[in-house]
Amino acid sequence: MTEMPDAARPYDKIGVIGAGAWGTALALVAARAGRQVSLWAREPEVVESIARKHENAPFLPGVPLPPSIAETGDLSAAVRAGALLVVAPAQHLRTTLVQVAAKAAQGIPLVICAKGIEQASGKLVTEVFREAAPGFEPAILSGPSFARDAPMGLPTALTIAARVDIAQRLQASLGHATFRPYATDDLLGVALGGAAKNVYAIACGIVDGLGLGESARAALLARGFAELLRLGTALGSRSETLMGLSGLGDLVLTATSQTSRNHRFGYEIGRGRAPAELRAPGEPLAEGAMTAPALVIRARREKIELPVAETVASLLDGSLPLDAAILHLMSRPLKPE
Repeated sequence: MTEMPDAARPYDKIGVIGAGAWGTALALVAARAGRQVSLWAREPEVVESIARKHENAPFLPGVPLPPSIAETGDLSAAVRAGALLVVAPAQHLRTTLVQVAAKAAQGIPLVICAKGIEQASGKLVTEVFREAAPGFEPAILSGPSFARDAPMGLPTALTIAARVDIAQRLQASLGHATFRPYATDDLLGVALGGAAKNVYAIACGIVDGLGLGESARAALLARGFAELLRLGTALGSRSETLMGLSGLGDLVLTATSQTSRNHRFGYEIGRGRAPAELRAPGEPLAEGAMTAPALVIRARREKIELPVAETVASLLDGSLPLDAAILHLMSRPLKPE
């Protein structure tokens, strides 16, 4: 990447498609950076809450939203912007992109703010983008972040991947004193890092739930990252991307904090709860549970072994009992690191 020129021109208006906790947080980030912001919500109660209370009570309670964020339930109104942040879960991203592409102006950047692999196809979110939104500029925002940190003004740094000039404009559009986006043009690497880290966060949560100690968790974290690097190399991403914020940085955060839904999901499995119970309606979404089998299938296509990810996938589908999982990993042949 070249250095960002001082005159990089921000997009005056940012549309945020999806008003869950993260979408609302990003709308607030853009507003604090001085942008006009439209925030689209599918749920009428969210639109009403923001309009009446200047707060997204259902998804981000207690965080005041400025009047510069215009809430709407009309997708046609929300997409009238210079750039759009598409904040939808990975398994619903394709449908959302198709809907947005039908109403937005061709050629504008659509910034994917999802982490995962489409379960039905095994495709990364950037690959889904190419099929669902041709004629638009692809971008992806990812990195170590929890939805409540940025609204509270806590320092947050992420990676924004796009064509060089677009990445620079998005940096200028979102960056401010406590929110620092770093730019790259390695979209594949950012997409892969954001997807895979959730799987390894589940694995680390299982280790913690089983009470196996911090040494075991550190070893699993390191071996999981080695798997991510191997797969990334095979797919054509750059190692420096995966060693940055959207790879290693996001992995460390998600795999070591019980604030992480994926770590918590694994922790509960380690404590004896069934994966099916944790996937029941009303339970927090752990994207890694859907990503694990897709990640393994994708790796096998590339003839890449992912022992940790394979163990997680086998635990989730019931083919490997919990008490056999660690033995399964520890009994693998000894080899050079």
